[in-house]
Amino acid sequence: MSDRTRVEVDGRQLELSNLDKVLYPAAGFTKAEVIDYYTRVAPVLLPHLRDRPLTRIRFPNGVDQKSFFEKNTPASTPDWVRVETLPAPGSTKGRETIDYVVADDLPTLVWLANLAALELHTPQWKIGSDPDMLVVDLDPGAPAALKECCAVAVRMRDRLAEDGVASFPKTSGKKGMQLCCPISGRQPADLVSAYAKRIAAELEQADPKKITSKMAKQLRRGKIFIDWSQNNAAKTTVSPYSLRAEPLPTVSTPLTWDEVEAATGGRQAAVRPFTTAQVLDRIDEYGDLMTALLDGGPGLPT
Repeated sequence: MSDRTRVEVDGRQLELSNLDKVLYPAAGFTKAEVIDYYTRVAPVLLPHLRDRPLTRIRFPNGVDQKSFFEKNTPASTPDWVRVETLPAPGSTKGRETIDYVVADDLPTLVWLANLAALELHTPQWKIGSDPDMLVVDLDPGAPAALKECCAVAVRMRDRLAEDGVASFPKTSGKKGMQLCCPISGRQPADLVSAYAKRIAAELEQADPKKITSKMAKQLRRGKIFIDWSQNNAAKTTVSPYSLRAEPLPTVSTPLTWDEVEAATGGRQAAVRPFTTAQVLDRIDEYGDLMTALLDGGPGLPT
């Protein structure tokens, strides 16, 4: 295979490089396979990326080598890629603004995959809007694992439902999971974060031996940490259907609540880090289990 290949994607000309480079050595999974996955998953992934500034984690030499976060647009960005200059809250480099890539279309997604941007992370807000999504991250402290995450997810689902807030579960693609909740998009991030913190504290108070809402790592052993802080304006969360940098090409995968409930009863295999092939099969079976996120939701109680 030649080092560079010219392709046309939806009328855009792209030059792909080093397609036979192995990016997941334990699986022999190549850059060509990464691009193929993102091309095939694009119909369900792109709606979740649309109008959101994109943070990428790039692994140019594979997941077992050095990586780097990238928010700003690379110097080689094609002129047809959508770029938005936005404020940079919490910038570690003291920048007031960042020129973000916005992945609204398939050519942009393929271009990013060719740059080995394996992980795609977005904020809980669209450009020009307050948060339209509340995210709760469930992080297990060993020996707790996904089974325990699922049990807390069900409790969190039921508590949020009392306030009229729907929640949609997904794996992180690593050891934990997240609940994503559509909200109105008309309340500031500090209010959303305060609400998430309050609900997390309620669940911790109800079962302090299994749940913590505090960030200190020494408090997490054997518990599920409910990370409410993901709703900060400066934070991002891995997107549904994004690859993760694990030994195998695992994906942040939407789940059914039946699967989550089954896992709490001992069938942990019902919820696990799914690989690209498994995720594509799941899409054939279920479609996008998170499509309701795109429709908006209620305001949160204050």
